[in-house]
Amino acid sequence: MRQSRSSGGGMRSLEKSNRHFRKAVGKLPLGVASNFRYWGDDKTIYAKRGKGGRIWDIDDNEYIDYRLGYGPAILGYADPRVDEAARNGMQVGGVFALGTELEYEVANRISRMVPAAELVRFSNSGTEAVMAALRIARAHSGKDGHIVVEGGYHGVFTEVLWYAEVEDWDPRDGAPEILPFCAGTPQIVKPLFHTVPLNDANVVEEVLRKNHNDIGAFLIEPIMGNCCGLTATKQYLQDVRSLCDRYNVVLIVDEVKTGFRVAMGGVQELLGVKADLCTFAKALANGYPISVVAGREDIMRIVGDGVVHGGTFTGHSVSLAAADKTLQILEETDALETVRRYGTQMQTGIGRILTAKGIPHSFVGHPSMSGLFFSDEAPRDYRDWVNTNYDFYDALAAELHELGILVEPDSREPWFFCEAHDVKCLDETLDKFEQAVEITIRKLPGDNRSNNTA
Repeated sequence: MRQSRSSGGGMRSLEKSNRHFRKAVGKLPLGVASNFRYWGDDKTIYAKRGKGGRIWDIDDNEYIDYRLGYGPAILGYADPRVDEAARNGMQVGGVFALGTELEYEVANRISRMVPAAELVRFSNSGTEAVMAALRIARAHSGKDGHIVVEGGYHGVFTEVLWYAEVEDWDPRDGAPEILPFCAGTPQIVKPLFHTVPLNDANVVEEVLRKNHNDIGAFLIEPIMGNCCGLTATKQYLQDVRSLCDRYNVVLIVDEVKTGFRVAMGGVQELLGVKADLCTFAKALANGYPISVVAGREDIMRIVGDGVVHGGTFTGHSVSLAAADKTLQILEETDALETVRRYGTQMQTGIGRILTAKGIPHSFVGHPSMSGLFFSDEAPRDYRDWVNTNYDFYDALAAELHELGILVEPDSREPWFFCEAHDVKCLDETLDKFEQAVEITIRKLPGDNRSNNTA
């Protein structure tokens, strides 16, 4: 059994989660259904239920949740409006290997909200949507290679399971080394993968000038959902858009996390860029499994006219119904403004606490998915991230968990906010955040503390 005491005298027990882990690991690698849910043999927790902005684990520990499943629960868990729509979707019958009328209705709504989404196809996960986008881009451009921004994350499939090693990188050695993200990634596809730092269009131009005959797609999260919310500048995106046009490269804007979260029209609306292809998933249906690849009509018409795209469970009646209701709420109410306002209030409150304690800090991203850094200046790209004190963040996250505030243990993941987070959540979070900071300062070695406090 694992127990740890918070500064407030409470005790969080993970006895049932620990016991379940020991059982589950006998049938599931790491005891879970996704690598990213494993936090350690004695730290992995198992959810029991969620409601609004809170979840409860199987030990009945209550948490205010700022992971939100990595962003899907834009309205909050078990939103009654969306769940009622999903139940109505069950009455349709599931999947038939046939189309339904609701596919058109949802696609039409997406096109209305996102001007770049002239034609739409449904999939089930962000990974599937980005896979399809790359395939379509290769078919349109006739070129197999692609560019990915350093620190970007685009799912778990072969073409994107590479990364630029910047943590142990010395700029005097040239460009960072490109390494496979995991075992089983075939080396034969490595030449297709090119990386560039965020917010430096000169590097993009250099890479395209040398390799434009081989590169058919530029894949970017303008707000990096797995890298602290690092954000592209409008000028950078305009320059990238121009370079893609000049070199016959398809611009794919990955909005799996930002779509229908940072603005009604996603990050494209927020930053004033129009993609050739774009992908959506997380907030599209408030947690029900569905994703989208969409884009320019002349490019998307390749689907079915040379490019195959499909799947048994695409356009599932439950997920489509949930998506239709979620998008209706986002389009017709002030839900996104509520989320933005809460995130702004959270940043203000956290900033006040850290400033009072003399701790350098900065925020990046969007108030609905905010990255927190322990440095005076926010990093501009992934290379800058290594110069922030992420060790302090990692230690702080563990203390927040003990106090009932659930954030991602890895500092590269933003905090996500939802419509259901309310004033009570805000006040409780700020109170416990201050406690967690005090505990973290006491626990860290003296040298590390001096790096974070004036």
